[in-house]
Amino acid sequence: MTFFELNIDALVHAARADQQPSRLFSAAEAIAEQVIGFRLFTIMLFDSQRFEVQRLHSSMPAVYPLGGRKKKAATPWGEHVLMQRKVYRAERFDEILMMFDDHETLRSLNIGSMLNIPIAYDGKCIGTMNLSHEEGWFTPDHERLGLLIGAFLVAPLMQLQQQSDCDLTKK
Repeated sequence: MTFFELNIDALVHAARADQQPSRLFSAAEAIAEQVIGFRLFTIMLFDSQRFEVQRLHSSMPAVYPLGGRKKKAATPWGEHVLMQRKVYRAERFDEILMMFDDHETLRSLNIGSMLNIPIAYDGKCIGTMNLSHEEGWFTPDHERLGLLIGAFLVAPLMQLQQQSDCDLTKK
């Protein structure tokens, strides 16, 4: 088996295992670290009613804790990633500065580039997988690998989004 096949195999096995979604999220993180690389990795669920994202997984929970929310209404990033379902790749810190309110925290972590992968199903964004690294790190090949890894996140994000929708209707 090639290195690529081994990584896909690991994702397949993680998706079939118990202890979801944390097991699959952790596998996606480990594989993204091997094939793409990052300093920070997060998975966010998109709440289209509130137009915000909520953090479900973080490689740095002390800095970016689970449950954290970010409002994305009327932002260029929200339009690009959440509405148009396009990958956002920032190659330099000045691109991060323009798009993210938490840019000072990112700067303190020596993060200078970002790769945001929209996780989509049935023509709608349901979440994002986000990788951050030093300036100039990410390439178009990383975008393609990120989309492939992100495809394995559709099922758990759909399930969590449906649970979230049910919770909202109960209020």
